[in-house]
Amino acid sequence: MYRGSKKVMLTYIIIALNIIVYAVTAMLSGDFIEIDHYVVRQYGQHNSFVLNGGYWQLFTAMFVHVNMVHLLGNMFFLLIFGLRAEELFAIREYILVYFLSGLAGNLLTLLFDPSMVSAGASGAIFGLFGACTIYIRRAIGQSIIGALLYSFFLLMMSAGRNVNNLAHLGGLVIGLIIGYALATTRKPRVVYEYKYSLST
Repeated sequence: MYRGSKKVMLTYIIIALNIIVYAVTAMLSGDFIEIDHYVVRQYGQHNSFVLNGGYWQLFTAMFVHVNMVHLLGNMFFLLIFGLRAEELFAIREYILVYFLSGLAGNLLTLLFDPSMVSAGASGAIFGLFGACTIYIRRAIGQSIIGALLYSFFLLMMSAGRNVNNLAHLGGLVIGLIIGYALATTRKPRVVYEYKYSLST
């Protein structure tokens, strides 16, 4: 069931990229605790700019964080769910879940709030969480209702002011869809491996 033999540790690479981007934006801001709003608008997702052709921000925003607390919180959960995803998915599947979830969250934000300025990896992280949760439930033949309830409970717990709830929702939904599809396509092999691991 698990795929922990991969030599490339994608989670650590992505965490390192986030830290490097934060260091660069902090230097541009002249403040390592709080990133300047102008810098966030320039490298995060400024929806007015995106709608005028700055589509690249839909991707760069996944690596930009507004302050140190934001960065540390996201990297903590990325470490947890990312390492889990590395055990379950192939490298290309991990990358697919991460970036499609992050992009979906950013697009949903763009669609429903054209004036918003946002940044962060949380949409992609919610995608990893959703993919892992539903994949495990589906792969061992259990009902996915529990996975869906657990996923949306976490979504509600994370909701609040100054939180991009749309990015969380978009990322989570795409992660759930991809995780379910992956579990369905290789269910027989995964179930066998899971049962074997329990008996040894």
